[in-house]
Amino acid sequence: MKKITAAVMMAMAGAATHVGPAMAQTYPDHIVKIVSPFATGGIADTFSRALAQSFSDSFGQPFIVENKIGGGGNIGSELVAKSPADGYTLVMGNIGSHAVNPFLIKNMRYDPIKDFAPIALVLDAEGLLVINSKIPANNLQEFLAYAKAHSGKLTYGSGGIGTTSHLAGLLFTEKTKIELLHVPYKGNNPAITDLVGGQTDIMFATMPTVLPFVKEGRLKALAVLGKERSAALPDVPTLGEQVPGFEANNWIGLFAPAGTPPQIVGGLNKKIQEIMTSADIQEKLQTAGAKFIPSTPESFATFQASESRKWQKILKDAGVEPG
Repeated sequence: MKKITAAVMMAMAGAATHVGPAMAQTYPDHIVKIVSPFATGGIADTFSRALAQSFSDSFGQPFIVENKIGGGGNIGSELVAKSPADGYTLVMGNIGSHAVNPFLIKNMRYDPIKDFAPIALVLDAEGLLVINSKIPANNLQEFLAYAKAHSGKLTYGSGGIGTTSHLAGLLFTEKTKIELLHVPYKGNNPAITDLVGGQTDIMFATMPTVLPFVKEGRLKALAVLGKERSAALPDVPTLGEQVPGFEANNWIGLFAPAGTPPQIVGGLNKKIQEIMTSADIQEKLQTAGAKFIPSTPESFATFQASESRKWQKILKDAGVEPG
């Protein structure tokens, strides 16, 4: 009996080691769900749907998007973290849900690093440092001088605690040693409205939300928040060009539950690289004020971990505690 039991156990173990490759060879053979944990119509949701359509066309199986909104992306992300690691439930996460939230929200019910297999970076929503048009500064250097002379008196609005617009402000104050007063709003739109109206002075905003006001002359664009200049505003320098070490990316990426077979993760990554460099998607990115950042699953994992460490330190140094 012992010999029979041992033989059965060895056979089961051998079969288990082949589940991943076998699954990958037939993947996908039924509907794949991409959970969008953010509001319908937002950039993460929009590109979740664009990817889903392209995946469906490429794989010959339906990829559908399901919105699970709330908790700064936590509700949808938790659902995927606890789903089977078979590649049939994915999530479009972002800097909040997969890097920053553990340092802002008590009693997180998932670990953004340990509970997921990063598939690929999808995009970076380009950001701008914009100021009210009445501030007497026409470039970044003039603004830095003005801000130092008025340290502690200038206000910057954000879409709320822990949003990229808030985080960028914290990084800016750390790097420049200029004190700014943070005014959190319930969303970016009211923050932009007050900035245009002169109730606040500065905002670290996503480009599509403020670009129309810049073109109308109602706001001044002084710097791009990412590592590279933007094709939409090629003459506007990056903030890092004059404030060494500054870089704030509003990134979005696709994740699977931890333990998903690497063959499936790798196959999805390869397909994303093809989709995101297509002419149609590149046009959508330009319209949205975003850019694609090529990645492997490994490089995306490294980037995600570095983002988590970076913002943990920024928040801790600023005295921001989980609430």
